[in-house]
Amino acid sequence: MHVIESGNVAAATGVKLARTQVIAAYPITPQTPLTEKLSEFVESGELPAEYIPVESEHSAMAVCIASSTAGARSFTATSANGLLYMNEQLHWAAGARLPIVMCVANRGVGAPWTVWNDHQDTVSQRDLGWIQLYCADHQQIHDTVLKAFKLAETVSIPVMVCYDGYLLSHTYMPFDVPEQEQVDGFLPPFEPTHFLNPDKPRNFNTVTLPDVRPDLHGNTAPGYMEIRKTLHTDLRAALGEIEKIDGEFGEAFGRGGEPFLEPYRCEDADYVAFCMGSLSYQLRDVVDAMREEGTKIGVMGLKVYRPFPDAAVREALTGHKGVIVLEKALSYGNQGALYADVKSALYSAETRPFVHNYIVGLGGREIKTQHLYDALTESINKEAAIGDEPQWIGLKL
Repeated sequence: MHVIESGNVAAATGVKLARTQVIAAYPITPQTPLTEKLSEFVESGELPAEYIPVESEHSAMAVCIASSTAGARSFTATSANGLLYMNEQLHWAAGARLPIVMCVANRGVGAPWTVWNDHQDTVSQRDLGWIQLYCADHQQIHDTVLKAFKLAETVSIPVMVCYDGYLLSHTYMPFDVPEQEQVDGFLPPFEPTHFLNPDKPRNFNTVTLPDVRPDLHGNTAPGYMEIRKTLHTDLRAALGEIEKIDGEFGEAFGRGGEPFLEPYRCEDADYVAFCMGSLSYQLRDVVDAMREEGTKIGVMGLKVYRPFPDAAVREALTGHKGVIVLEKALSYGNQGALYADVKSALYSAETRPFVHNYIVGLGGREIKTQHLYDALTESINKEAAIGDEPQWIGLKL
């Protein structure tokens, strides 16, 4: 079924089709219409789930932790400072290996207060131990929600589905909604292996000693460090599961085939503009214009930020003359976080392109097509003269 709806509704429809069992919700702009739509689904009986309104984002994640520990497919959503308010519980969810799915409608972080889009909220939380997936349009939002539940439950790691506030959350685009039977074939009911069960009592997430130790049955229990190493190892291994699930999704629905990166006109490109989210689609117009003038340039959108697909990035970018990383976030006191990750991935490449960093659109600053054109042209013309310092697009100082 083809519909024309907002990005928030695309996400909510995916959550409904996933037969989510528990939804914990606290409103925050621009996420609010997503949870409102889910409440309508629950109230109408379309989604037989427990909808729990709470008093804060911290409580929303606490509810998801509890329900997931009890074996229920669990979901919440948030934005910006709401995501930061969850921080303690986000660490807990990852450390407890709970397959929670959360949508984040990306928004700038206060202070100063803003309700407009950038990626500072989720990028600042990249080291939580959550998987982070980024979307560029409404079809990707809807499809990624379905894939996120399967991924989270396969690897026992929580997943964020990130999409641009307002630019995607509130705009209307066409997208395809599959039949429930199709989704059920792709995403079977959640069957947890470890969950609260009165018939089989056990302890969860008790205080862990610094070193390994024997448990009450004489088995060796891991220490805190071993548990963290396992989470890191499993996050890295999740790249293989992401690729596998994308393939299964493609077989079931006829979409997919690009699990990590979404390239546009990159096959013969000398230069590649590299970014996340809806910016990759805006850049296509710029690239088309530059192509008409004789500059061989393409766009590559990153769909998986954590775990970072360094091998796929290195393979895709090696052989080009230059990579221009444009991002809506900043690792304060250093450089763009995405820029640092791209440089790290290219470090072991036999031939490395030059890599430049441009910061754009913070706090919803308008990203003009002409500004993007000028930045890409500057990067190509100056090459090594730009250096490591991030350049700013649209700055008015």
